[in-house]
Amino acid sequence: MGAADLHQLVLAQLDDDQAQDVVTIPLEGKSSIADHMVIASGRSTRQVAAMAQKLAEKIKQAGFGHARVEGLPAADWVLIDAGDVVIHLFRPEVRSFYNLERMWSFEGSEAASGRA
Repeated sequence: MGAADLHQLVLAQLDDDQAQDVVTIPLEGKSSIADHMVIASGRSTRQVAAMAQKLAEKIKQAGFGHARVEGLPAADWVLIDAGDVVIHLFRPEVRSFYNLERMWSFEGSEAASGRA
């Protein structure tokens, strides 16, 4: 099981949880923090928190180890560090304010949609 398997598990779980506007930014060879960054939105803080908790549990159950979760109490922006995949879950207003897609897009490459 590698980074690609973890990435697919994350995308499948976010799809199951009805995450909105799922985007994957490939980082392999561009950053040492992870191979993939996944950014998604939830409709409310409750949905963002529920998605984060389910995703962290699913990652652990699948044998990828314990994912670190930051930002759960407020659940405006929750970061899940699963090693090879870093996931950012936002409420839409918070996501547009921080605009991570633009910050992490690399010249000559566009962020790829997570629903390939």
